[in-house]
Amino acid sequence: MKALRTIIVDDEPLARDLIRSFASFVEDIEIIAECANGFDALKAIQDLEPDLVFLDVQMPKIDGFELLEVLDKKPHIIFATAFDQYAIQAFESNAVDYLLKPFSKNRFLQAVDKARQRIKTLHKEQPDELVALKKQLDERKREIDRVVVRKGSKIIIIPVDKIYYLEAQDDYVMIYSELGRHLKEKTMKYYEGLLPSGNFIRIHRSYIVSLSHIASVDLYEKNTHLVVMKNGNRLRASQEGYKRLRELF
Repeated sequence: MKALRTIIVDDEPLARDLIRSFASFVEDIEIIAECANGFDALKAIQDLEPDLVFLDVQMPKIDGFELLEVLDKKPHIIFATAFDQYAIQAFESNAVDYLLKPFSKNRFLQAVDKARQRIKTLHKEQPDELVALKKQLDERKREIDRVVVRKGSKIIIIPVDKIYYLEAQDDYVMIYSELGRHLKEKTMKYYEGLLPSGNFIRIHRSYIVSLSHIASVDLYEKNTHLVVMKNGNRLRASQEGYKRLRELF
C-alpha cells in the first residue's frame, strides 16, 4: 500500500505531537515534514508535494486560509482547528474533513480514512473541494486589513494602508503598493467589496485607488479626468468614477 506523504502544519508543538502520535497508528501515513507557521509550510509543500496536509486555521503571521490562497499545487487538506461549530459550517461540506480541537484518536482515524478515499478517487488532481472552500470563505469575509501574496517561494504581507491602487488584468488583479507590484488571482469585485470603503474607491472598471495616496485629480480633456497618485502614476477616471470622487472631496 502506497504511503500517504503527509505534512503537519500547526504553531502549537503539543498539537503537532498529538497528530504525529495518532498517525503512528496508521500504516500508510508517512510524516515527511512538520511546520510551525505558514511561511515554512509554503516551502515544504512546494518542495515535497505531499498527498495530505493537516492544517491549523489560526496561526501567527498568516493563517491557514491565507496559506491556501498562495499555494499553486494544492494537496488534500484536513483542517485542525479550534473554531466553533458555526465557523466550521462554512467549510464542512467542502474540506476533505476537519478536526475540532481537542479531537480523539478515533475521530482522527475517521478523517484519515475519508482523505484516503478522496485521494484514491481524485489521484493527484487539484481537489475540487478546496476550490469550493476558497469561494465560500471569500463570500464570508468582511473587511480585510491586509493582502497576502507570493513572490517565488516567499510570502509577502501587504497592509492595506500600503496599497496605492489595484488594476484589473483579465482574471487577475495587479496590486501596486509600497512593497512593489504583485499579481493576485482575484477579481476587482472581490476587492471592491472587502477593502475599507472609507479609503478605497473604484474610479474606473480597471482601477480601485486608495484615497490617501491620491496627489491630485486633473482635467485631461473635456469630460476626462486623470487621478494622479503620489507615486507618480496617472490613472484615468470614468465619468461615474469622477462623480464618486467629487462626492467624497
